Amino acid sequence: MENTENNPTKKVALHTLGCRLNFSETGSVAKGFTDRGYEIVEFGEKADVMFINTCTVTDAADSTCRNLIRKAHKSSPEGKIVVAGCYAQMEPETIANMQGVDLVLGTSEKYKVFDYLNEEETTAIHVDKTTDFYGAATTTSDSHTRAFLKIQDGCNYVCSFCIIPFARGRSKAISIDGALENARELLANGFKEIVLTGVNIGEYETSSGEKLTDMVRALLDLDGLERLRLSSVEPNTITDELLEVFKSSPKFKDHFHIPLQSGDDEILKNMRRKYTVADYKKVINKIITAFPNAGIGADLICGFPGETKEQFENTYNLVKELPITHFHVFPYSKRKGTTASKLDNHIHNATKKERVKSLLHLGEAKLSLFSEDQIGSQSEVLFERRTRDGLYTGYTTNYVKVYVQTELELKNQIRNVYLKEYKDGKVFAELIQ
Repeated sequence: MENTENNPTKKVALHTLGCRLNFSETGSVAKGFTDRGYEIVEFGEKADVMFINTCTVTDAADSTCRNLIRKAHKSSPEGKIVVAGCYAQMEPETIANMQGVDLVLGTSEKYKVFDYLNEEETTAIHVDKTTDFYGAATTTSDSHTRAFLKIQDGCNYVCSFCIIPFARGRSKAISIDGALENARELLANGFKEIVLTGVNIGEYETSSGEKLTDMVRALLDLDGLERLRLSSVEPNTITDELLEVFKSSPKFKDHFHIPLQSGDDEILKNMRRKYTVADYKKVINKIITAFPNAGIGADLICGFPGETKEQFENTYNLVKELPITHFHVFPYSKRKGTTASKLDNHIHNATKKERVKSLLHLGEAKLSLFSEDQIGSQSEVLFERRTRDGLYTGYTTNYVKVYVQTELELKNQIRNVYLKEYKDGKVFAELIQ
């Protein structure tokens, strides 16, 4: 697109809500815009197109999306607003009726945004069944130092609280060759770390029967890749073989995200989860045996219908006992059409908030202890940015955020550091020359 006075460069602003999978998908859409000559600007600046990639895991996510639509219309009343993704898939009419919205695109249709942008004169809805796999990956325009590579989409599980299978359909996967092609492009763009993303990547399986172990092996063999991580992996999909593959290469980093949701067997059963508390403990212990200094994150839901005080305490005591370092805590959110939404004994919001607060406090304390335990050790750090006070910050292999005082420009560099001090909730380190 030629940039002249009569034909100025068009501008697009993109905003992503929700998971790492969404970020990878927005990255691919962003690349499509730049390939067509668009300039990417900050969301909230005046733009010709505003693209919002939505999440619908909770009521709060839906509310945030609606607020972003209002913000977009206020900042660029003449611009086109495109609302895409999971919330658009589930509630297209609600979104289409909002002032300023031009296009509503479901989870698959978002990739066809360029086909629709120039065609529609009135608000249009394009929501189709989500049967096809569309690859996605972070682009350099995202300004991240780690790249998110989508290898899987959809989910065949029927967890009673979850709306995502309705929004994204059944499980589907990219071929290993396709993933390798995308990964090579990311490495050519300068990324040193790749994070594999999907809705349920532990159930990755191609039409020819290749599994996640095969995918990880292939990626670890890539020249130029320095770090590989997985996003959230269901505990029932962590096998001994998978852990052995992780251990086989120093490129795989010791940070895991293993959703728990509840530490009570009855609640897990009512959630239709595929494991018991004993199963979960066994998986975490296997991870720690393989990676003794691993950082481990867990998702936790407070206030699932019928959750008693004792059942919540079971969750609290379990995560206090286990070596979980990063808590992601959510109040249960009633999602229309899910089995859990029809259960009795829904928990009062005040009780849910109280339980969330309790777990968050525990999580902060455990992360502090984990961070303090790292003091005196060495680690490699992928540096991301310089803070306002001049310190460079990045993450260790096991996902501890560190701060380094240096005049050097370190963005997207991997350097060895000595973790020197834990103070005011921060880990301070120094470069090892």
